Amino acid sequence: MNQRRLFIASCLSLVVTAMIFVIRGDIAPQVEPIFGLSHEQYAFVSTMAFFGFAASIFLASPMLDALGMRNLLYLALVLHIGGIVAFIFASNYTMLYMSMLFAGFGNGLVEAVINPLTATVYPDEKVHKLNVLHSWWPGGLIIGGLIAYLMGLMNLSWQVKMGVVIIPTIAYGLLIFGQEFPKTERAAAGISTGEMIKTAFHPAFLLLMFTMMITASIELGPGQLLESVLRNTAKMSGTMVFVYGSALMFVLRYFAGPIAHKLSPIGMMWASVTLAGVGLFMLAGVTSPVPAYIAATIFYVGVCFMWPTMLGITSERFPQGGAFTMGLMGFAGQFALGVIILKMGAVFDAWGAAAVFKFVSKLALIPFIVFAVWWLKDRAAGGYKAVKLSQTS
Repeated sequence: MNQRRLFIASCLSLVVTAMIFVIRGDIAPQVEPIFGLSHEQYAFVSTMAFFGFAASIFLASPMLDALGMRNLLYLALVLHIGGIVAFIFASNYTMLYMSMLFAGFGNGLVEAVINPLTATVYPDEKVHKLNVLHSWWPGGLIIGGLIAYLMGLMNLSWQVKMGVVIIPTIAYGLLIFGQEFPKTERAAAGISTGEMIKTAFHPAFLLLMFTMMITASIELGPGQLLESVLRNTAKMSGTMVFVYGSALMFVLRYFAGPIAHKLSPIGMMWASVTLAGVGLFMLAGVTSPVPAYIAATIFYVGVCFMWPTMLGITSERFPQGGAFTMGLMGFAGQFALGVIILKMGAVFDAWGAAAVFKFVSKLALIPFIVFAVWWLKDRAAGGYKAVKLSQTS
């Protein structure tokens, strides 16, 4: 097993999902008038990608060991290429959202594999390595956002912008070709499928999964409408704010290990949702570039650690659940994200651009309370403790 090569392939596959995300948002002003779509209708195109993600990760995660990580990544490769090509050559609204559904299936398979893969090959530094892995989500947003922005300056078509994503897709396919993949941590420890499924019904895990639905909505929902919103409210490029925020996230995620050690992952999530809620509420009220960048800084520092830290908590506190519980977290986040983006599009059409971010920022109050109580409960019990599994094979 080539540990480093598998990790690089995992990072690149995440870059692909991020580039699809940011470019899809960037080209909205071009695609909507061509197909005669409202903001809500184009939001439905994005929603299909998230529902596809949720469906595939839900189905693939419990069968990860049986189907094989490498096989699922090969399937993701086919779905990514097929979805991108179909989107580029779409001739109607139905083809647009169906192509994103298939790309979403590919995104979900990637997420189903790379999180347990990383947790397995780096068992003693899960939170840190998962944050490093997911630094390539903002890394992909930076790459995709800059490419989209520069191509926009060159007046290139939206089809060319989306077509660029095929390059890193082929790259991660070449990296996984012929590679040996390990057993998941759960399988190596001899944990039965029954115990894996039972873990998913633990009350604390269900609470964590519920909060994931909210934190994912806060972290990723606004980004899909940032270009459209800031063009309306601050008369500026939302894509460049998105690139700036993604650069912050890319750098900060490399420091997640020391911060998590200092605060604990639960404490880090409490601080994250606090900053994210405040920053997003501020972003809703900006009317010029400087306040927009200040608000974006607070928001992106807040959302920076959310997704990978939630996966890290799942892997450390509920390792018996293996790929299934990690997959359920991704499912919960992506399903909620599809719903919230569709709702944001409707709010935008009905109440205007600024109302969108105010609506989402208020959701932060729920995880603010949950993580505060959980953090205090952990401290009273002697601090945050990760559960260790012993390998039997």
